[in-house]
Amino acid sequence: MTWCDVFNEVQQPGVGNLHVVILGAGCSRAALPDGDANGLCLPLMQDFVQTVTPLRDLLEKNGISFEKLNFEEIYSDLAETDSREVLEAAETIIYDYFASLVLPDQPTLYDHLLVSLRKKDVVATFNWDPFLIQAVNRNPILYTSGPQLIFLHGNVMAGFCAKHSNQGPVGNSCLVCGDALKKSKLLYPIRRKNYDDDPLIAASWKQLRSDLAESFMITIFGYGAPASDFAAVELLKEGLGAHRELNTIEIIDTKPREQLYDTWEPFIQVHNHHYKIHANFEQSWIARHPGRTREAYIRQYLNGEWLSDERIPAGAGFSDLQRWASRLIESE
Repeated sequence: MTWCDVFNEVQQPGVGNLHVVILGAGCSRAALPDGDANGLCLPLMQDFVQTVTPLRDLLEKNGISFEKLNFEEIYSDLAETDSREVLEAAETIIYDYFASLVLPDQPTLYDHLLVSLRKKDVVATFNWDPFLIQAVNRNPILYTSGPQLIFLHGNVMAGFCAKHSNQGPVGNSCLVCGDALKKSKLLYPIRRKNYDDDPLIAASWKQLRSDLAESFMITIFGYGAPASDFAAVELLKEGLGAHRELNTIEIIDTKPREQLYDTWEPFIQVHNHHYKIHANFEQSWIARHPGRTREAYIRQYLNGEWLSDERIPAGAGFSDLQRWASRLIESE
């Protein structure tokens, strides 16, 4: 009997069924610390203007200060003035920058993340970059066996049909009416952000709340729950509010542990203090027990077993990665 088969036998009433992963910009920075395939850097909100140089040039040209502000605050300031021309130029620059990003030729953290989750699992991202969809496109096994993707702030590759709530790559056709899927809005003024204004984003948040209610583990990777994004934080609190003693939260971030606990303490409390903080992806449950996080969690925490890690083989290329993932899928 294989390791996969043993783990598939584990069942536990009262434990949710989904592993939900929530991604922020820190995940993309961790996946591509040296930039994308063409050397373009992945911006965080705190260094956004300095990283996206055409945006910096636009703001400097128009005498707009960006010192000690994250970009969402700058965008809100612009939206509250009569700077419509600058606002539209900034939106175009940002969309074009993120749409130009490309994954390197070799497997990355994004490829490993997606093949390490099951079809029933969920990856919800705040990121505009195209890396999740690019990773799916180059790993054929994910077409039918990959986790569900949810785009909480829109995405440069995600399209949507408002009439029929269908989504897919931008430019593809709606399966119902045949119309081209339209790109989602990326930017909202944070001081009056309303996720219900965009049908793709409204549907995404509705789905995430439902998935969180069915989760057994929530991994938060590189997302800081900024106080400035009040609407997103409140929606997360709502989704995480169902008290389940067997749930756990896993946080992957390079910030100091004390700072991370202070940020996520309201969320940790509703989960009865079951939480883990990791400095990198390799320490996470997903990396250590790919494709079997639920079973490993039950065996270790409920059955008291001592488990060894089962990781993706080091240096695996795409062919090896597909074969490795097939072993997990076939055992189910």
